[in-house]
Amino acid sequence: MNIHEYQAKGVLARFDVPVPRGHVAYTVDEAVEGAEKLGGPVWVVKAQIHAGGRGKAGGVKLVRSVAEVREAAEGLLGSTLVTHQTGAEGQTVKRIYVEEGCDIARELYFSMLVDRTGGRITVVASTEGGMNIEEVAEATPEKIVTFSIDPATGVQPHHGRRLASAFGLGAAEVRGAAGLLANLYRAFTELDAGLIEINPLVVTGSGGLLALDAKMSFDDNALFRQPGVDELRDEDEETPVERQAEALGFSYVKLDGNIGCMVNGAGLAMATMDIIKLQGAEPANFLDVGGGADKERVISAFKIILSDPNVEAILVNIFGGIMQCDVIADGVVEAAREVSLDVPLVVRLEGTNVEQGKRILARSGLPITAADDLGDAAAKVVAAVGEG
Repeated sequence: MNIHEYQAKGVLARFDVPVPRGHVAYTVDEAVEGAEKLGGPVWVVKAQIHAGGRGKAGGVKLVRSVAEVREAAEGLLGSTLVTHQTGAEGQTVKRIYVEEGCDIARELYFSMLVDRTGGRITVVASTEGGMNIEEVAEATPEKIVTFSIDPATGVQPHHGRRLASAFGLGAAEVRGAAGLLANLYRAFTELDAGLIEINPLVVTGSGGLLALDAKMSFDDNALFRQPGVDELRDEDEETPVERQAEALGFSYVKLDGNIGCMVNGAGLAMATMDIIKLQGAEPANFLDVGGGADKERVISAFKIILSDPNVEAILVNIFGGIMQCDVIADGVVEAAREVSLDVPLVVRLEGTNVEQGKRILARSGLPITAADDLGDAAAKVVAAVGEG
């Protein structure tokens, strides 16, 4: 789950991470009132959407008078902001953040995320703040420093020194870097975060560290024990189909391709998407229907997949353990009839009652293409859309 910048700063401030003062505004008048409370002479007016690249897209305005705050607010509120993360359709700006200006001496990059391979929280730091970290990694990878924190010991003094060194800070600034790292680690672990990104983290003219921007995401599976975090959810920033899938208990993420995927199990779903890409095509979604799906859930999954107008074919890849193949086959046949399926459908079944499932598909009279294994299924669905 993602939250807005102003919410992330509010969360981090509770953990003693230094952030600029600011006010969220839903109307132009609220923006002006917030600027007047902050006092000048410089403010920053920021669009609040769940996407990066706001500055390059015109969603961040530096202003030097209350009149300019009003003008910036009028231009941003209700506008559609298109960034490299929103896609061509963009996102509507429904709230903005009016923030005090600050004296910036240097801009740094900091992020903290889970390294699932090592099973530890990893810190990524760079002197190249204010830029996309992907661009830095490609052009000057030597300017990125990463290190992990052992969960058994937590943050130790050497971690603070290493962060200060990565930032090129002086000896007098090491204590500040160490304290910042400890507070961010505490926020990350106590709130079940998945990502904290501060870009830029700035060194002020007085030598302090300040989170000038902040992005946070949280583990959806841990929200049941984080009621305060769950309350920060903004459903307007989520697509209706993703909310529908969540209500049904599906794990669904819309992607940019044209081959819809319905799979049981996250690992198998990832492998299915990978093999589609290996065949030269692109998956339209990640969709894990879970281990205990029945016919009704299969029908619902089909409807979710077909709600994407980019889908030109569907690949169903089911391993029947808890979920029996004949039940899935019944659901596939019924779903295809109910939604009047008009795109190619390739089905690969394996596991419990697989032969019964294959017979149900074969006797359905529907144009369903059966596959022997995952590689065969991917090749057939990619051929069906004329790619690869």
